[in-house]
Amino acid sequence: MRATTEAVEGSKIRLSVQVDESEIDQALEQTVRKLAREVRVPGFRPGKVPRRVLEARMGGAASLRSEALREALPEFYARAVAETEVDPIAPPDIDITAGEESGAVEFDALVQVRPTVAIPGYAGLQVTIPSWAVSDEEVDAQVDRLRESDGELVEVTRKARDKDNVTINLHAKTVEGEEVVAADDFLYEVGSGTVAPELDEQLRGASPGDVLAFNAPLASRGEEALGFSVLVKEVKEKCLPEPTDEWVAENSEFSTLEELRADVQSRIKEIKLLQARLAWRELSIGALAELVDDEEVPEVLVDDELRDRVHNLGHRLEDQGLNLEQFLAVTGRDPEGLLAELRVDSLRAVKADLALRALAEAENLQVEEAEFEEQLAKSAERMQVTPKRLREELDRNGRMGEVRSEQRKAKALTWLLDNVQLVDEEGNPASRDELRVGEGDDQADELEGSVNTEDQEAETPARASS
Repeated sequence: MRATTEAVEGSKIRLSVQVDESEIDQALEQTVRKLAREVRVPGFRPGKVPRRVLEARMGGAASLRSEALREALPEFYARAVAETEVDPIAPPDIDITAGEESGAVEFDALVQVRPTVAIPGYAGLQVTIPSWAVSDEEVDAQVDRLRESDGELVEVTRKARDKDNVTINLHAKTVEGEEVVAADDFLYEVGSGTVAPELDEQLRGASPGDVLAFNAPLASRGEEALGFSVLVKEVKEKCLPEPTDEWVAENSEFSTLEELRADVQSRIKEIKLLQARLAWRELSIGALAELVDDEEVPEVLVDDELRDRVHNLGHRLEDQGLNLEQFLAVTGRDPEGLLAELRVDSLRAVKADLALRALAEAENLQVEEAEFEEQLAKSAERMQVTPKRLREELDRNGRMGEVRSEQRKAKALTWLLDNVQLVDEEGNPASRDELRVGEGDDQADELEGSVNTEDQEAETPARASS
């Protein structure tokens, strides 16, 4: 079998395939054996029906050949796709151009492929990422939170203010006089808003012995207004321990306040670096995707992505013991609104995919065979198969072109992250040296998601098209 490709209008390719007569004869024999097992003919055992009898029952040799071609063409097409490394995004339109009645067979497959979209201005992209600098105020705030856990409540005679803890008798009745809240000696933090905002307003400035009366709704009872009666019995202030070396040594694994502050600063910076790194990646991809005109995005790709997202959402809900109807009820959404949200996300994901592929083309980023083999070996090791077995599976599934394309996309992403201009919230240039620390290599994951070996088919999910 031989296959060639030719670009035609739009984002389509004509795949021209020539199949030798010997391969057609093999396909015919396979069809004869299959029909002989399935067709029941009086006087013949299953599997023993002669070819001439089958031809007669099907209307002649031409009908039998037509059936053989109908069953064999999908396999010939798949082999041609693998051989030419074409990446179809929709079912092909197949037209037999020769050999329909005898001899070798030739057919054309009109295949829609991903378009190469325009990404004007990609070389000058700029994104704003959060700074990972840690201020003394942030460290102070975290140390204060640690001090809070060791704070003691001390009774005071002054009026209550936010952060104070007050002991109150709290009662609330409906307009009919039914008491629905009754809590004596209730310890409440002023300003916490856990009962009703009106309670905090009344408690601010209150003193022990004050009786407060007001009307307000209770969150658990909707908009119904209740009549509240509150007796303020005590006002207590939380006194925090002094941040000394002694307190640190007694309440942490550190010996000095300086050591504790250094650890707090390091932890805060680690979190900020992670946030900045994620923003660097996501905002860079988003900025590149925004360069793609919506009109250039094939609907078939958006529809495929949308189906994947709906399918994955269903699985995630199942894992949580929910169905789609329950999810919609809890989130207050309707099916049409949810699909509209998912379609927006799907369009954004497809634009990002097309933009990275276009960037790889624009910068002529290629995957050398040595690079591919190295990544193949890494992935095979992680999947506990041999590189040869993994390559055979990729070939058999017609995924070789897709995997190489994913590796080019990975190179395009690296180029993008290396070249996008980074600034912080104040517009100052941001260095990417620290951001580089901890970056992972996702290419092995891409390969593992692109193929299922027979031994791992149940546990290795197929990679989503995006």
